[in-house]
Order: sequence, then C-alpha cells, then structure tokens
Amino acid sequence: MKIEANLVDIHTQTIYPAEIIIKEKKVHSIKKIDKKCNFYILPGFIDAHIHIESSMLIPSEFAKVAIKHGTVATVSDPHEIANVLGVDGVEFMIDNAKECGFKIYFGASPCVPATPFETNGATLTPDAIEKLLKRNDIYYLSEVMNFPGVIANDIDMHTKIALAKKYHKPIDGHSPALRGEDLQTYINAGISTDHEAFTYEEAKEKLQRGMKIQIREGSAAKNYEALHPLIDEYYEDMMFCSDDKHPNDLVKGHINQLVIRALKDGHNLYKVLQMASVNPVKHYNLDVGLLREGDNADFIVVKDLENFTLLRSCVDGEILFENDQVFLQTPKVKNINKFNTTKKSIKDFQLHNQCKEYKVINAIDGQLITKEEHQKLQNIHGNIECDIQKDILFISVVNRYESVTPALSFVHGFGLKEGAIASSVAHDSHNIVAVGCDAQSLTLAINTIIESKGGIAVVDANQHLLHLPLEIAGLMSQRDGFSIAREYEKIDKFTKDKLGSQLHAPFMTLSFMALLVIPDLKLSDKGLFETNSFHFTQECSL
Repeated sequence: MKIEANLVDIHTQTIYPAEIIIKEKKVHSIKKIDKKCNFYILPGFIDAHIHIESSMLIPSEFAKVAIKHGTVATVSDPHEIANVLGVDGVEFMIDNAKECGFKIYFGASPCVPATPFETNGATLTPDAIEKLLKRNDIYYLSEVMNFPGVIANDIDMHTKIALAKKYHKPIDGHSPALRGEDLQTYINAGISTDHEAFTYEEAKEKLQRGMKIQIREGSAAKNYEALHPLIDEYYEDMMFCSDDKHPNDLVKGHINQLVIRALKDGHNLYKVLQMASVNPVKHYNLDVGLLREGDNADFIVVKDLENFTLLRSCVDGEILFENDQVFLQTPKVKNINKFNTTKKSIKDFQLHNQCKEYKVINAIDGQLITKEEHQKLQNIHGNIECDIQKDILFISVVNRYESVTPALSFVHGFGLKEGAIASSVAHDSHNIVAVGCDAQSLTLAINTIIESKGGIAVVDANQHLLHLPLEIAGLMSQRDGFSIAREYEKIDKFTKDKLGSQLHAPFMTLSFMALLVIPDLKLSDKGLFETNSFHFTQECSL
C-alpha cells in the first residue's frame, strides 16, 4: 500500500508531504515528497481508559462504531463483566476482541468485587489475578478502586499490586478527591494513573506528585472543562479517556471529540495529539504504531485538522474504514450470563420506617459523586411516599444473583414526574438498580429486567413500557451497535420527554448510584452506604 499525504509528525512536531509505504502490516518507509497533498495522515486515536461493557456492545460491535471516529485502540478494564462472570467473562472479552481486527488492550481487574458490602457474581482472588497477569494479552493491573484498602495496607490489595510489579505491568488508579498524605501513600504503592480527578486543583496535585492524569469525558462523568487548562504544562503526563460511554453517545463521537474540543480551546496541535495517541502507547507498552518506520501500520487519514473528517482508518495495515464503510469481522458469540433472582411484588418496594427526616442520595448531573441530603417525607396509610414536587423519589437495588429482599431508599436529582427506570448495568456488581415515583412502576420496570435476564427499561404512569434486552451478562448486546444506539436513544428520549428527567444521561447516572467507592452516599443491594466512612447507615437522619 502506498499513501501520499501530509504527514502529521508528532515526534518532530512538523507537517510535511510524504510518501508512506506499507508492507506486511508495517510502515516500511516514509519519504518526504515535493508534492501538494489534500489530506493528512496521523496516528490513530486511543481511549486510555474505558469499560467497553458500558457501551452495551460486545467488543467486536463496539469496534465497528469506534473505528468510524478515528479510534484504532482502547485500553479497556473488563471489571464490569468480571464482577458478573469472573475470569470467564474476561476471557470472553479477549476472545471476541481478537477476532474482530481492532486493537483492544485488556487489564486484570483487582477490585472484583469492588467492596465487600455488595453482592456480585464472582471474585478475582490474587491467584486469579496472577493467572491473568501471566498472559501476554493482559497489559496492566486495572484501576485499583479500593484506595482506602491501599492506604490501610489491606493484604489482598497489596498482594495484587505486588503481582503487577512482579510481571512488570503498570497499575491503574481510581482515587476520587484523594489528596495530601493519603494520596502520596497511594502513589507510593506503585499506582501510576488517575481518571477520577474532577477539579483542577486535585488533578494538578496528582500530576505534581508523579501521577498521569486521564481527562475523562464520558456519558455521565465529564471532567474536560475543569481539567483542560492543565494541558499546556502537563501534556506529557496526560491522556484522554471515556471511562463509560453509552451507545448513543458513542455513535456521535469518541476521542476525536476531545481532540477537536481541545484545539478549539487553543491548545497546541502536537500536545493534543500526543495525549490522544503517543502517551497511552508509551505508558501501557502497547504495540500500536505511531507512524514511524518499522511501526505497526496503525493510522488514520483525515480531510482536515479542524474537524478531523475521517477518510480512512487502518490497523496493522488493513483498511478497517473507508468511504463510510466499516470492514471489521463479526465473530460468532456464545451467550454467557448469570441471573438468578425471581420476580418481585409491589410490597417489596414499600417503606414503613418512621423517621423525622430521611437520608436522601443527591445525584449530580455530569458527576459520579453524590451528596447526602436530609428530607421530611409523608406517611400515607402506613407507607412512606415519594415527594415528586421536591424530586424525592424511590431508589432500589435488587440482588440479581439470588432472591432476597430488595434495598430501598430515596434519591434526589432524577426529576421523574411519573413512572420508573431500571437497569442491570449498575456499577460495579451489576445488580438491578431502579428509580421511580411509585412502587407499582418500580415493580413493573424491575420485573421486566428480571424476565429478560438483563437490560434497561422505562415505564410511564400508564404502564407503557420500553425495554432494551442485554443478553450478554446482563450488560451487552451482540446486535449491531447502530441499532442498539437507536433503541437506547428512544428510551433515553422517552425518559426525558415523557417522564421528565432533566439529566443529560439518566441511565448512565442511574448506573453509578450503587458504586460504593465514589463518595458520598450510595445504595447497594444490602443497604444505604456512606462512602466517606465506608460503612452502612440507616435511612433515618439524626
């Protein structure tokens, strides 16, 4: 293959017309030419931290969407499916990704389960982590979410970190709001990255202490605006990532969106492109080519350097996207899942506790953190009711792995005026999480998920139901990514237009209401949980 284009050379920070020869999956030669070229060739984009499961697509279908945006590789933590199916789930992701032709680099997830305060489907013991880290297709130790355990010298966490060091693999971090001496203790353990920083000051401190910061812009958590002023000074230690991206957002764009946005904000082209491609390759030791002679032939061809209109994407010298067509394999998929709970009744979602005030989870749009509120609620005929006018709604987490009584509490911030929403995408244990205005709506939405053994559902006051089944582990579909995106978009629109939610991504926000490692107040299948003290709490406030 011969390509004549303006080469965007990130390494020398120059752009010049060049003839690039591709042979046997490699960049055979690069030669400057005296010729006007109408388009540009540059390294492909890399998502430095993403959970592919959150796209609701299996890796091979995710790849078909991402490749259209100039992404040629991802660094992917499979801890969503690992929490459901353990090593078998991780191997499913690896095998499916290998067959499709797109580059996905998986890690070994050390926090499965994320905490001992919830029920999940599998545990990755130190022995299981070592089994994974020995593999050549496991590139790093995934995010160490149990940062309190690291600081407190938890034996399990430090054993897993030691194994990553033994096999010379980098260690990803996850430390929202961690500062000062505790942060230094965390870093000293060998943890090298963080994608959870949500303020300028926090990210700057982490950079100054030697961490690499991944600027996250996902469907729920959006930290670009706060962190991008750090790019000019710290670009060598920064990357771009999505973390979690729902299918309708993935169809619209990926890392290319962050590149375009950063350039419009006045950041230097070469610094931005280094964050989008070079830095992840170097940090994770990826075999992704960076358009140097001898590199693997992984690159993109674009019409311009403002909107990065994509003309071609190549991975290992194979054209995977051109003329708006995707040329990726569709591997055969075996359906794997774990879903053992039985249908629930309306009585399961009625609360009788008498409190002067109730603790309420305050969900914040665009953030994974929550705040704790205290609210008075009415008792009607012996049942504590929601206050829809104040946006105080029911939230429930239902154990998907066994039939037990659901956990029930209250949440503020979803803005529903009627009905309920439910999902089996509930980080990180992936029990069923639901928010609703009344027990009847909650019951219908949750039972829909139980009957299909996974998915998302929305129901209005008239019991009009929309449902997207997720047959793979209750997390993903093997169907075409663009059709899944259309179905999800319809459900998302119904939740906003009919039920009244004002959240940018209500189902993504919902999925983090059970994530106990993100402050302040969350709900697990076992009850209301205060993350700052790392203990369960009662729904009554003092």
